[in-house]
Amino acid sequence: MQSTHLSPSTLLYEGKAKQLFLTNDPQVLWVHYKDDATAFNGQKFDRLLGKGVLNNLISAQIFNDLADFGIPSHFINRVSDTEQLVSRVEIIPLEVVVRNVVAGSLAKRIGWAEGRRLQEPIVEFYYKNDDLGDPLLTENHIELLELATTHEITDLREQALKINDFLTKRFDKVDLQLIDFKLEFGRQSNGSLILADEISPDTCRLWDRKTNEKMDKDRFRRNLGGLVEAYQEVWNRLDKGKDA
Repeated sequence: MQSTHLSPSTLLYEGKAKQLFLTNDPQVLWVHYKDDATAFNGQKFDRLLGKGVLNNLISAQIFNDLADFGIPSHFINRVSDTEQLVSRVEIIPLEVVVRNVVAGSLAKRIGWAEGRRLQEPIVEFYYKNDDLGDPLLTENHIELLELATTHEITDLREQALKINDFLTKRFDKVDLQLIDFKLEFGRQSNGSLILADEISPDTCRLWDRKTNEKMDKDRFRRNLGGLVEAYQEVWNRLDKGKDA
């Protein structure tokens, strides 16, 4: 964990799991991970002590791992148990979802049982709009809404699949299956796209490779309990396996 001369000032944005603050550097934001757990577009809510610490640790570690693999992100460094610094970008209002195994909404949408492995990963795009319920979009819809250009859509898909390839192997080393996950990207000042937001058990479906036990936010969605304990186990495995 590195020291910094920066400090948070004005609250810029508050989401379901994080707060973003301005700093004295206009190109750097201060992120605070909250203990809040939400599901179903905020309809289900709880506050779980320790969740913010774990998501901050896990996301920081994965961003560092991806950087070593040659995939940059907005992440700069972790500055406290629940806080990190990130580069300021213009967030593209799309959730890019990569699916390796049938689960969640895909199982309901196509009528397949959860746990069925796909022959190849599927990339889906969802409109980040709470009022509309974050609907699934086709590429034509994305262009119609002017959310991203054709070139950017191609770039998002390629980056998402590259990240999926790395993360699948990274989690497999610590006996976790990457079932599916959500990514967000932002535009830098030069117009190029870069990975943003977070990568944690809040945004990834992770199942124990031996038992298929759920180690992610589905523990909260489905009233399974033990969410913080599951996140702690994910962190313990990643931390022990980072040099493997």
